[in-house]
Amino acid sequence: MKEEISRALKEDRTIDIITTGAKSGLPRKTEIWFHNLNGRIIICGTPGATGGKGNPKPRDWLANLKKNPAFIFCLKESINAELKARAVEIVDIQDRRDIMSAPETRWYRDQGNSVDDLVRFSPIVEVFFEE
Repeated sequence: MKEEISRALKEDRTIDIITTGAKSGLPRKTEIWFHNLNGRIIICGTPGATGGKGNPKPRDWLANLKKNPAFIFCLKESINAELKARAVEIVDIQDRRDIMSAPETRWYRDQGNSVDDLVRFSPIVEVFFEE
């Protein structure tokens, strides 16, 4: 099973994450992509629709993970597995730029987002698995 999970973490993209609601405290399931960047498991997204001040509205999944970093990372493409994990928001500007400039995250740039906007506004977390 460990080998199958390792392969899925290298080859799969679509997962579910089960977070704890920041306000409600209830479980929240979100389908999302992840990327394996040289062994780092990264969950990120596009900036999203703009809010009242022209800045993108925060993503619920990110708000949940900021308040409650422990979550369940659910593989569902090549294998079904639920992995206990912890999320750490990526805030370092150069790290964010490296992530959003990587070949693995090209899709986000292809949606008409500049790297600068992705660096400034995209939700980005690194995933650490519990043993």
